[in-house]
Amino acid sequence: MNAAKSGVWSLEGRVGQELGVSDWFTIEQRRIDAFADTTMDDQWIHIDVERARRESVFGSTVAHGFLVLSMMPYLRRSIAFLPPDSGQIINYGADYVRFLNPVKAGARVRMRMNLTAFEPRADGRVLLKTRNTVEIEGVETPALVADILTMVVPPPT
Repeated sequence: MNAAKSGVWSLEGRVGQELGVSDWFTIEQRRIDAFADTTMDDQWIHIDVERARRESVFGSTVAHGFLVLSMMPYLRRSIAFLPPDSGQIINYGADYVRFLNPVKAGARVRMRMNLTAFEPRADGRVLLKTRNTVEIEGVETPALVADILTMVVPPPT
């Protein structure tokens, strides 16, 4: 344990607390289209605006659940939950992901982050587990909830 409680170690006592809420971000149709092109998931509910308006139970196109999930690293930037001297940050995985509500094209989302675990590892590394809830502006049920694992590697000495 780092006695100075600097860097990532300053989070050790924050388990169970909210680390922050991101800025709002608009999920635009052009981003949905680009994600569909990249992943080859071109289901009409995502990319056919006119058909979705006519036939979809949502009344418009919706973002892919995995697009919303993939926005989490960007959303957490505005939370700035790690001190600048934390070193390298590595996505380590997810313990839990649930897609609870579709995000319509043009909707704004933000992410609420809570620290749920702080696990020291070898070589000064720390595994953080956060509960991340992506909220949709004006909608009660969140878009998704995910428990994300992040490995923080200390800076070189």
